[in-house]
Amino acid sequence: MRDVASYRMRRVNEAIKEIIGNALTQDLKDPRIGFVTLTGVDTAPDLAHAKVFVSVYGKQAEKDGTMEALRHARPYLQRVIADELKLKRTPTLDFIYDESVDRGMRIQAMLKSSGASDLPPADDEDGSGTTDGGDE
Repeated sequence: MRDVASYRMRRVNEAIKEIIGNALTQDLKDPRIGFVTLTGVDTAPDLAHAKVFVSVYGKQAEKDGTMEALRHARPYLQRVIADELKLKRTPTLDFIYDESVDRGMRIQAMLKSSGASDLPPADDEDGSGTTDGGDE
């Protein structure tokens, strides 16, 4: 029985994510909303609340503006969800900034900047397996 409930919640989460994604790309015209990626939705089992995890590309001011615009659009998005999903209750949306994408980009930049100079060349010229080029 538990598997059925968790399967249902996964379907609800994906449906909410898709509805919000479509609304962001097609309906909302707020200029404060920048390049947003919905990274996940976690709806409470009683459908009272849904945490919507978002990542925003851009400078901090753009991120702050986007988060404020999403909070401002909350009633509209909840109404769209209520219209499209026939649920017992429409969850209250809570937009949460997901820093995992930012962390991943910082790690990638650090690896790129430090890794390129620290690694030996992939191919040595003489085929001897040494990269110093000296005769022994």
